[in-house]
Amino acid sequence: MVERALASGIKYLTDKYDIDFDEIAKRINEKKYDKVAIQIPDGFKMHALEIADLLHEKTGAEIYIWGGSAYGACDIPTGLEKLGIKMIIQFGHARFRADEIKHPTEVKK
Repeated sequence: MVERALASGIKYLTDKYDIDFDEIAKRINEKKYDKVAIQIPDGFKMHALEIADLLHEKTGAEIYIWGGSAYGACDIPTGLEKLGIKMIIQFGHARFRADEIKHPTEVKK
């Protein structure tokens, strides 16, 4: 029963949003990260344990759930490196538009 609930929650997220848990797990495994934090918006928090369990199962990494705010790419938790966390995965309701920019960006000095 629990496994079915887990599967249905993850299926809901992957059907409704563009989340590729296999790709996330692949990146964790490639870098051999043993401690990873997930930061999720309030609308996803009901699935936080399911996400953490799935990523742990696929990678063996300890998955920490950031319980604070998640207001987008500018809202990155600080100080997690003190816990040995090597990666933060931010989940959101919308695609991060900066990666769709067609023109090269330039840094002015």
